[in-house]
Amino acid sequence: MATNLILTLYKDKRTVFSFQEIAMIAGEPDAARLKQRVNYYVRTNKLINLRRGIYAKDTYLPEELACKIYKPSYISLEYVLQKAGAVFQYNPVITVVSYLSRKLKVDNHLIQYRKIKDNLLYNSAGIAMNDMGISIAAPERALLDKIYLDKEYHVDATNVLNKDELMKLFSMYQSVRLEKSALNIISNA
Repeated sequence: MATNLILTLYKDKRTVFSFQEIAMIAGEPDAARLKQRVNYYVRTNKLINLRRGIYAKDTYLPEELACKIYKPSYISLEYVLQKAGAVFQYNPVITVVSYLSRKLKVDNHLIQYRKIKDNLLYNSAGIAMNDMGISIAAPERALLDKIYLDKEYHVDATNVLNKDELMKLFSMYQSVRLEKSALNIISNA
């Protein structure tokens, strides 16, 4: 059992933890005792209770939070395209693809989950996961997810998109319409 759980948590690269992750780190077999310890850290402002069962350091990453609330999920769509420079209009919403659709506001962060078919959700092509647990789509995957979910989409700068990478991802969507739309976006650059 970790003698100083809060020190162990702050040494960890992750900034957001589920209660189960804290239990694994603590090695505490007594869930009630661990809950008391975690609640003490929340009361003394050493941890933030963002949602039921989700705790964070004071300098947490909102993208990490978005990936922890509903699993499996990955950051995609407008958020990724905006960060890549493909879309110029600013939108503060973190867009996430998951097994359900929800809009949440957690600690002043807007998070929108969009439901996608399981075969696409569980396909890791074009998705990178870092050691903090943040899964994020490549811009090409984000564009295809967006076209798949919304049929049409406008991209301001297509030069940040790799046509070869797009073409590698087409087969998993099994949609001729999606291929035509994506190729039309790239060719009209």
